[in-house]
Amino acid sequence: MSSIEKIVEQALHDGYLSPAMESEVGRICDTAAELSIDEYVALDRLMSCLLTGEVVAVPRKQFINVMEELVLTEAIAQVAEIESTSGSTLDLGDIAAYALNRLPPLYATTEEGADYQRQKARIELAGLIAEQVSKAVGRNLNQPDFFPNRHSLKRSEGDGFLSQVSDLLNDHAHKFEPEKELV
Repeated sequence: MSSIEKIVEQALHDGYLSPAMESEVGRICDTAAELSIDEYVALDRLMSCLLTGEVVAVPRKQFINVMEELVLTEAIAQVAEIESTSGSTLDLGDIAAYALNRLPPLYATTEEGADYQRQKARIELAGLIAEQVSKAVGRNLNQPDFFPNRHSLKRSEGDGFLSQVSDLLNDHAHKFEPEKELV
């Protein structure tokens, strides 16, 4: 029995198709040179069950941690100031991660919720955010290079501050859209 057939059987048994199951079926369909007759039958059965409601597709829940963008904004400001006045190069990702691990998460699922969390954090947590980012910057400045061969989770095409900012904004910032390159 193929993975598609197993996923369909699981969905029929559970009564729902999770986002992970849906992604795996999509990945298999996208990468397979050719699907078997049994796989087509299983997919047809899944579609029928989705249409009748026997199986429900669980929607992907969209949410953000507003604290990430607030920490990133503060870290960018502090790192830019330090790098402009010294010869130091700081790792923005390390600084943001260090600070985020010491701050409460502020999750939101709607724009209104995110706006509420931002406003609340600016009033109640601005000092704490700045303090944790400062501690992270100090730690980053004083940290010896123990692991010179370590690799970031997402390799950036450039190693400079601006490419780090761009990568982090692209991954975490609210409604960030990179500028199109002019050719």
